[in-house]
Amino acid sequence: MFQTKSKEGKEVSISYENGEMLLNGQPTNLSFHNHRNGNFIIEKNGESIAAEVLEVDDAKKKFTIRIANGIYTIDLKDKTDELLEKLGMTHLQNVVIKDIKAPMPGLILEVMIEVGQEVKKGDPLMILEAMKMENVLKATGEGTISSIEVEKGQSVEKNSILIKF
Repeated sequence: MFQTKSKEGKEVSISYENGEMLLNGQPTNLSFHNHRNGNFIIEKNGESIAAEVLEVDDAKKKFTIRIANGIYTIDLKDKTDELLEKLGMTHLQNVVIKDIKAPMPGLILEVMIEVGQEVKKGDPLMILEAMKMENVLKATGEGTISSIEVEKGQSVEKNSILIKF
């Protein structure tokens, strides 16, 4: 399901059921056609409107598009998101991390962040070499780096604290 707000501020949802597109729960003849990289055409009742994807945030399941002169933020919700919302448990979707520990013993090859930097889920933090393989350690949630406990070239043991938030 996709959700956004109209120019007037009304909630708008687009979903698919049994191969049919629904607009606010009602069948519609709205269709989307990929035009070129990041651009697409929306057709409804024989009328075509150009649209452009401006930004995609995979971690938050949001994307921003421009349709004509309007800019809209679209939230993508799957069945799990809808169930959490229905149960009043949406706070479980936003994970705030406290620290990052070494998942295995190894050598720090690169530190890609700095103190004070804000990170989002999925952002690369550092590269840990273990068993002759380079492992990119990524943020498992959102937070601000309060301290980096290791430096490039340092050996670490399993469960050693690498970063504090």
